[in-house]
Formats: sequence, structure tokens, C-alpha cells
Amino acid sequence: MAKTKEFKMGIQEQIIESAGQIYNYLNAKGEVSITKMKKDLSLNENFAEMGLGWLSREDKLEYTQKAKSVTVKLR
Repeated sequence: MAKTKEFKMGIQEQIIESAGQIYNYLNAKGEVSITKMKKDLSLNENFAEMGLGWLSREDKLEYTQKAKSVTVKLR
């Protein structure tokens, strides 16, 4: 059970780290497409999405549907 707890903590730390990278990126760049953000940050797809979810849950992000993409920016 201890290894499972360590594994979960490692994942949570990676999510928090990803959220921090996303926050800093958006703070510097402003509104960008999610696709561009993921490419620029080279985040693992899952952690990019979980980081966005973390920030969304904290009501830090604003999303906009564009013609073929979704953009995101800080509130």
C-alpha cells in the first residue's frame, strides 16, 4: 500500500507542476490555443489536460471556442 500512496503523490505532484507551467505560460503569452500551448510546453498529453483541469477547478481559466480550436487564457 505504501508504494501506491507514493505513486499517487508522484502523479499529484506532476499535475501541480504541469498546472504551474501552464499558468506561467499563459501569464506570459495571453490567449493561446490549447494545441499550441501543449506543443510549446512539451507536456505529456495527460498531464497537460489534468493541469488545465486543476486550474479550471480553481476558476483560473477562461476558454473560448474558435472555428477549429479552443483557446485558453487566464481570468
